[in-house]
Amino acid sequence: MPVGARATLFRAPVARSWHDPVVAEPHTPPNRRVILAGKTISAIVAHAPWAWPLIRRPVTRFFDSAAQGWDSRTGSASSERLAALASAVLEVDRSPERILDIGCGTGSATVFLAREFPRARIRGVDISPAMIHEARKKVGLDPEARIAFREGDASQLPFPDAGFDLVTQNNMPVFFSEISRVLRPGGYVVIASSLGRRTPFSTPESLIRRKLRRHGIVTTGTGGAGAGTWLVGRKEPQAR
Repeated sequence: MPVGARATLFRAPVARSWHDPVVAEPHTPPNRRVILAGKTISAIVAHAPWAWPLIRRPVTRFFDSAAQGWDSRTGSASSERLAALASAVLEVDRSPERILDIGCGTGSATVFLAREFPRARIRGVDISPAMIHEARKKVGLDPEARIAFREGDASQLPFPDAGFDLVTQNNMPVFFSEISRVLRPGGYVVIASSLGRRTPFSTPESLIRRKLRRHGIVTTGTGGAGAGTWLVGRKEPQAR
């Protein structure tokens, strides 16, 4: 299904269940200070992941304080914000059975993935308890219990090795070793940035390619959609 067709999935005005997501009003783009702060944190995670515990607590507090009203302020459930992710999953050439959405926030991308892959079980994880609280409101009427949200640190994911055949993240620093650990051989990873270079929590594509390769994940495609950019990688079948 083309990205334009998928955009129709986000037109419902009231969220009664995970089948019926909210469309956020137009939002204010992040300012330079926010962009700089997000990129600095992303660079620390990419180059010095050992330093993450030093900044984890203030990052968690920030997102806890921002959780209420996040969707309406940022447009996180809008077709614009999910365009890059929607385009990227077209590059996944098989239907995954288990999907992990890292840094799920209020669950907008997780809900999209559940509709895109109706036979998969989806797990969303986020460091912010308040964000997880908001996300769980979106699946209150999920009769099949395909979607579940869990508080967790992306640097130490609360999931077993090789437990997922698709790992996604939208607007997140990249914890390369953990992505590789939880991704099964032959599985795919999608890294999307909804505002491209202006996404606060984003990492340069060249760095993502190099770091993924060191962890046995080969980049299979890159592209853009709307204002966003995306990269898809596949873990080598022989990788451990």
